[in-house]
Amino acid sequence: MRFNVDSLPDPDGVLLVDKPAGVTSSDVVVAVRRMFKLKKVGHGGTLDPQATGLLAILVGKATRASQAVMGGDKVYEGVLRLGASTSTQDAEGERTGGSDPSGVTREALESVIRSDFTGDLFQIPPMVSAIKVGGVPLYKMARKGEEVVRDPRLVHVYSLRIDEFGIPDSRFTVSCTKGTYVRTLCNDIGEALGCGGHLAALRRIRSGKFNVGDAVSLEALRALPRAELASRLLPLSVLA
Repeated sequence: MRFNVDSLPDPDGVLLVDKPAGVTSSDVVVAVRRMFKLKKVGHGGTLDPQATGLLAILVGKATRASQAVMGGDKVYEGVLRLGASTSTQDAEGERTGGSDPSGVTREALESVIRSDFTGDLFQIPPMVSAIKVGGVPLYKMARKGEEVVRDPRLVHVYSLRIDEFGIPDSRFTVSCTKGTYVRTLCNDIGEALGCGGHLAALRRIRSGKFNVGDAVSLEALRALPRAELASRLLPLSVLA
């Protein structure tokens, strides 16, 4: 008697995916659901389409713990580009201001970070965020050219380290709480330096207890037989 692996019940657990640029977190959820013919799939924290790195995909009963996964602290690697502010605070937006950053030194950049951008700080969420005002996500308003008043939100930056200084681009690593907008950090640092700035690239390398080093690429998943999916899932116990 032949055994139809497609008739196997859905497994339960957490699948760590290394998301490529150019796809949304929801795209990855849909792809995993279709590839493995699953009923219940979600994710534990959105990444912007152009961002890469760790995306926790929740399968089966793990979808019930999405808020717990989203609530973990985060670590990102990114690129701060000085000299231009943009409408979206990243490289996808239109330039809205800025000036020649050639006079900015590493010492000046690190001094601003130490004094103003570590520890507790208030951020005004960008208009391209998913936060809802009056029941409508801000990014939908932004697409219509609308802008509304947003209340500042308290976040905590544990550390923000410049790994490679350059003009206009500097590479950094930031460790922060859930809800921290790295694009807003870059925008505000640029403003503090007087030359403008934005986020040019972003990669999430850690979320809570999960690390990108344990993640699998979408290409590798496409080659994985459904019967072997369970071997790639972290058990529900990791969500305790």
